[in-house]
Amino acid sequence: MVPTKNPRLYIHEVSVRDGFQIEPEFIPTEQKVALVNALSRTGVAKIEVTSFTSPRAIPGLADAEAVMGRIDRVPGVQYAALVPNVRGCERALACQVDEVNVVMSASQSHNVANLRMTPEQSLGQFADIAKLVDSKAFLNASLSTAFGCPFEGQVPLSRVLEMIDRFSDIGIEGVTLCDTTGVGNPRQVMEACLAVQDRWPAMVFTAHFHDTRGMGLANALAALQAGIVRFDASLGGLGGCPFAPGASGNVCTEDLVHMFEAMGCDTGVDLDGLLDLARLLPDIVKHGVPGQVAKAGPSTRRYPLPAGQDDAGQTAGAFCS
Repeated sequence: MVPTKNPRLYIHEVSVRDGFQIEPEFIPTEQKVALVNALSRTGVAKIEVTSFTSPRAIPGLADAEAVMGRIDRVPGVQYAALVPNVRGCERALACQVDEVNVVMSASQSHNVANLRMTPEQSLGQFADIAKLVDSKAFLNASLSTAFGCPFEGQVPLSRVLEMIDRFSDIGIEGVTLCDTTGVGNPRQVMEACLAVQDRWPAMVFTAHFHDTRGMGLANALAALQAGIVRFDASLGGLGGCPFAPGASGNVCTEDLVHMFEAMGCDTGVDLDGLLDLARLLPDIVKHGVPGQVAKAGPSTRRYPLPAGQDDAGQTAGAFCS
């Protein structure tokens, strides 16, 4: 059931990092900066701007310092960066990020494939990063494959809880539950979201869904019904996991905002402004994007009647159900 009182929701935009990192062509720094600045003024609560990783590993984000140094810091917006290790964390803190985001997988095989280390090794790095961050920024951990792994299949909820227990012991303040390859379903999402909030009421939880199998918005609704109020999303639906053949991108920001706003929820986001930016994306990335509302228009859009027909008229042709 939908909450009786619709809560204030917080939208976290990840396209500039999660989306741009897998684009085959480098997105110029000035375009990244312009997009972050424009997104900042739509009312999103947080923007994951970049990743402070090796330029050899992710050449598309080789300009991390340049982008972070040139963006406008709009009051009320948090600017986050993903870091893979202590050196990346040092670089991010030098750029005065508001949030340091670390990532690991709930499943061992995906962690090795994605990060080239075991989960235990990842947790060791998290502990070192937590000491470095201290109180200089908010520390969040993104738990990939929290709802299933492309190699191992089902990931038990007990494994997710075990990992969050370890995060809590390290001093991590927030956790993002990630359906990395789009295998989660609404019942599973609700169960997991209820369980983690019940066990760690002071932890800040975020939901991160992919639309690989068309369940992204349904899973977001299930998370909302379970009490989650923070959602990652990607403008235009950019992104995707390179370790899930055929995987599509993240849940589309404008589609997610449209759904929540149509339900009467307050996202704080200017949907029209977001749609304007989404329509610019194909020219930036040089290909089409999956988002639907930017193409069809919001549900409030109205059209003129066909020529020569009034409210009582009839026309021949196809019949819409």
